[in-house]
Amino acid sequence: MSSSTNGQWYPPEWPDRIRALANGELTPAEPRRAATVLLLRDSDTGGPAVHMLRRRASMAFAGGAYAYPGGGVDPRDERPVAWAGPSRAQWAVRMGVDPATAQAIVCAAVRETFEEAGVLLAGASADTVVADTTGEDWETDRAALVAHELSFADFLGRRGLVLRSDLLGAWARWITPEFEPRRYDTWFFVAALPEGQRTRNTSTEADRTVWIRPEDAAAGYDRGELLMMPPTIATLRGLQPYATAADALAAAEAQNLTPVLAQARLVGGEIVLSWPGHDEFTKRIAQTDAGSGASGGGASDGPSGDPGPSGGTPA
Repeated sequence: MSSSTNGQWYPPEWPDRIRALANGELTPAEPRRAATVLLLRDSDTGGPAVHMLRRRASMAFAGGAYAYPGGGVDPRDERPVAWAGPSRAQWAVRMGVDPATAQAIVCAAVRETFEEAGVLLAGASADTVVADTTGEDWETDRAALVAHELSFADFLGRRGLVLRSDLLGAWARWITPEFEPRRYDTWFFVAALPEGQRTRNTSTEADRTVWIRPEDAAAGYDRGELLMMPPTIATLRGLQPYATAADALAAAEAQNLTPVLAQARLVGGEIVLSWPGHDEFTKRIAQTDAGSGASGGGASDGPSGDPGPSGGTPA
């Protein structure tokens, strides 16, 4: 699937599903909570680089698209954990949810980053971070988390670790369109790569990982060389003004967390697909067009994990 003007991706079945929704023939699924993390590190060429995964081409949804580590919230993410940084109540206020939900989403963000990138935002105390997570014992625990054989709370508790919520900044929130069968309410966070740790491709859904400057990734998208969904390219563009990872993290507090939910309207002989606040992604699809994967005429993302989050939940 390719684009004549950019790397916007949308599923070929969307036009039919949009028509069904407009005709009252489709009941929207309830979105599942999810979290994804834009891991940043400073580069030698100016500005921070972000860690991205490329979804395997064989994936049914968004195959070949670039995204970030992430995935769905596990109900066990609400279990008590040792916690550092802003309190659950403070996170709840920032995110506009209750404290239990805030904890679950933050835990999911930290857990999925470890599962999919091998990076752990936790330490032995409130002011330390694990320096190395590459040993065989770490890999055993990571695999058990992925297999849902081990809860994140038990993992942290057994190792005597404190979750460092202060290393995360809430950046954006996107909700999968109502016409998608699998929907996610996805929170995007930013975090700096902890000193001493390094990323590795531990995701079964990714065939490539890269560190790339947001402006370079966005330029690749604009040329149609890098395939992405709207949340991914939107968050990349949002990172471009910041000179360092620390600057981006500091700016997180001021980011607008109003959920972005795609809207679809039937206008004349066209389906008009838009994302409020993001005119770049407006797409007009002839009602006779069954869809072709990606198409030009606009710009038009979700996380990779369990059924869908990782760098961008379908949104």
